[in-house]
Amino acid sequence: MDILYFAWLRERIGASKERIETKAPTVSDLVEELKTLSDAHALAFSDMASVRVAVDQELTDMDASITSAREVAFFPPMTGG
Repeated sequence: MDILYFAWLRERIGASKERIETKAPTVSDLVEELKTLSDAHALAFSDMASVRVAVDQELTDMDASITSAREVAFFPPMTGG
């Protein structure tokens, strides 16, 4: 599965994309798994109130299933302008 990071998440983790093997059933479970990869990952996901997620390019919530997903993207809230 491809994991994409945008904005300050990318800066904290030090990568815009990584490929991982996971058996996590939901986004929330995936986040818990990602936090264990490094201190940078743990910091990036320490405040999930300021993180949004898309699964296969569809905005969703942390309880969404990722069992058949090919891509999960994490990014800060978007603002219009």
